[in-house]
Amino acid sequence: MTHVVTEQCVRCKFTECVTYCPVACFREADTFLVIDPAECIDCGNCVEACPADAIYPEGELTPELLPALEWNARLAARLPLATTHIEPLHDGEAWNGEPGKWHALPPEQAPRAPCA
Repeated sequence: MTHVVTEQCVRCKFTECVTYCPVACFREADTFLVIDPAECIDCGNCVEACPADAIYPEGELTPELLPALEWNARLAARLPLATTHIEPLHDGEAWNGEPGKWHALPPEQAPRAPCA
């Protein structure tokens, strides 16, 4: 089992989670992070560190968050490693907690599984 970044990270990209991760499992896009399921050791350190409440254990994903499984696995394979804390996006706080952020992604970065 792995931990999964969900749509709550989109347009926020807080990176506190990266600094709490004991392995290199986070990957970075312009406006979000994902977790590489092949690298995640399921320690859970990132969950408490995330100010957007965007990270869940795979087994606790609600139906509307299930697209995040495919999204993390697919994008982690092609995104660069995130290794340090960086400043969040300039409008990250404004986006924090906003629903429906899958639709803010370009098609090539959106989940391929149906989103609720």
